[in-house]
Amino acid sequence: MQGKTQSISFDGREIRLTTGRYAPQAGGSVMMECGDTAVLVTATRSTGREGIDFLPLICDYEERLYAAGRIPGSFMRRETRPPERATLIARLIDRPMRPLFPSWMRDDIQIVATCLSLDERVPADVLAVTGASMATLLAEIPFLGPMAAVRVGLLGDDFVLNPSYREIERGDLDLVVAGTPDGVVMVEAGANQLSEQDVIEAIDFGYEAVCELITAQQSILKDAELEQVKPEDPAEDKTLPTYLEKNCSKPIGEVLKQFDQSKADRDSKLESIKAEVNKSIEGLKEDNAVRKAVASNNKLLGTSFKALTKKLMRDQILKDGKRVDGRKLDEVRTINSAVGVLPKRVHGSGLFQRGLTQVLSTATLGTPSDAQEMDDLNPNTEKTYLHHYNFPPFSVGETRPMRSPGRREIGHGALAERAISPVLPAKDTFPYVLRVVSEVLSSNGSTSMGSVCGSTLALMDAGVPLKAPVGGAAMGLIKEGDEVRILTDIQGIEDFLGDMDFKVAGTEKGITALQMDMKITGLSVPTVAEAVNQAKPARIHILEKMREAIDVPRESLSPHAPRLLSFRIDPELIGTVIGPGGRTIKGITERTNTKIDIEDGGIVTIASHDGAAAEEAQRIIEGLTRKVNEGEVFTGSITRIIPIGAFVEILPGKEGMIHISQLSEARVEKVEDVVKVGDVVTVRVREIDNRGRINLTLRGVPQMGEDSRPEPTPTPVAPLP
Repeated sequence: MQGKTQSISFDGREIRLTTGRYAPQAGGSVMMECGDTAVLVTATRSTGREGIDFLPLICDYEERLYAAGRIPGSFMRRETRPPERATLIARLIDRPMRPLFPSWMRDDIQIVATCLSLDERVPADVLAVTGASMATLLAEIPFLGPMAAVRVGLLGDDFVLNPSYREIERGDLDLVVAGTPDGVVMVEAGANQLSEQDVIEAIDFGYEAVCELITAQQSILKDAELEQVKPEDPAEDKTLPTYLEKNCSKPIGEVLKQFDQSKADRDSKLESIKAEVNKSIEGLKEDNAVRKAVASNNKLLGTSFKALTKKLMRDQILKDGKRVDGRKLDEVRTINSAVGVLPKRVHGSGLFQRGLTQVLSTATLGTPSDAQEMDDLNPNTEKTYLHHYNFPPFSVGETRPMRSPGRREIGHGALAERAISPVLPAKDTFPYVLRVVSEVLSSNGSTSMGSVCGSTLALMDAGVPLKAPVGGAAMGLIKEGDEVRILTDIQGIEDFLGDMDFKVAGTEKGITALQMDMKITGLSVPTVAEAVNQAKPARIHILEKMREAIDVPRESLSPHAPRLLSFRIDPELIGTVIGPGGRTIKGITERTNTKIDIEDGGIVTIASHDGAAAEEAQRIIEGLTRKVNEGEVFTGSITRIIPIGAFVEILPGKEGMIHISQLSEARVEKVEDVVKVGDVVTVRVREIDNRGRINLTLRGVPQMGEDSRPEPTPTPVAPLP
């Protein structure tokens, strides 16, 4: 079980790939290690199922909490449903791998990446992506790789390769680049309003490192005396495609040139053409090759018809520079924006429509206790900005069962979340937890970027002081040989029939999020740069249209949003505020009808719909945590009386005791002879004992007002013997 290990060092960091030791019954396996992070990646292939007309690829990322020395917190004390971050990493593996399998493959393929050990300095995701390529090559599955991925950070003016979690938090960029020998195949990034040039340089920097990892994989294959299985397209029967091209090219081309028609009209006309050609095929003789081909596979006609439509649409763009809706290549669809479309019970709402894509976003303001606890391997344990994306079937005119969010919904929500996060106000100035929900009401391309725009509108309508509004658009690509056309603001058919979906979000100042997926095996960095630069004027145009609906965040919050007061106390006094068994803080919340959250660092946040009640709670807490010094004078009410003295509330929530001997210069037989509950007295702090108890005195302290109780008549004292 020795296996073979190859090490790759770049930028002072070593990545180790171990093969031939783990998971011997998997098709291929590799252990990827960097620092103390270890990820086992396997790839397995099984015979395809009947009737499948797509690639049944499954990519899974499994987190085990033992990897960080932790026991799961669930009732079962074991890992169950994968956390959101694991789902996003599974998508990160799938997106660069899927376009590298041949289009004809129908075998079941499963890639499983399991994080077995986690070093907080080394994120596991990019190791898993590179390991997926290596495992697939070792499994001898037809594959257009090798493929590899690296992360790029930006600290100051320097790019950092595969930065640690802490470096990612401190930096202005978190970029993942995946590529093949043919070029870049996937980009995923969050950025702090970086310029296009900075992002392009980061992609170029990352792709250089990707090439080193590709070379290492090729070297491992050579050492193992394995030859990469290159896909070879099976001989394709051209009978039906030739028939369709002859009989359908002209009518399809005419439909694609009717630029003023709606999507529904275009789809209906294309379906009519397909129905007519199907009818004509059924009228052919039984021994006709075209009729026999269609009869042998009931999905063949639909597949071939889509392929012809795709070819004609692409030719129209490449030769005529015209898109199916008549737009120029760099033109954005008509935009409409509105805010406050829902009653103010909803704290903020925004409606964004671009062409036939329509998204309704809502913003809800919550208290710190509403933060999401993250039960995964990432060092960050909570999330205070949540973006949820919903894609109901009616948005595309379909019917299907409504289920819990799938990987696509989770991924689109995370992208919009990443795009907005850099412009959110600092927690110490705006301590709200924010949740945005984007409901896709109509979909015809780029609903994720529509969600970004809708979210900005909703947050501004809610009164969240964003640093700047964020907008975004999806860029597309048509590539035939050396001919390349980049499309701005792609719609559904251009996404489906094109070669790229490149989402770019940001402010007028710079980029906040990127996500690029390819349907081809790679794209050169200069072409990627062209797409990034072409996205900027589109983003500026979209932001201008959004400003017509709302220019700046509203000055006041919804009357139904909680009011928060935030201030800091000495962390050592948190226990004083909470009290034994939480009795003190519970008493404050019941007395003031507020909600109070205290962080370990001493930040106290009070939530209430009544500003006066929140201020009262703040006064009580500040009183409890205010340091009292000997000699200070306070005026307060008598709260209770015991035989040996009286208690005075000198500060909200803080009491001291006047011993009976300190009630008067003269001897006092009974406390009630001098004071009673409810009396207002002025006292001086006589001492603070070693247990922190405050001892007060009335002796020698002038009382304010004429209603002060008179001194009691002195009681004679017998002389000492």
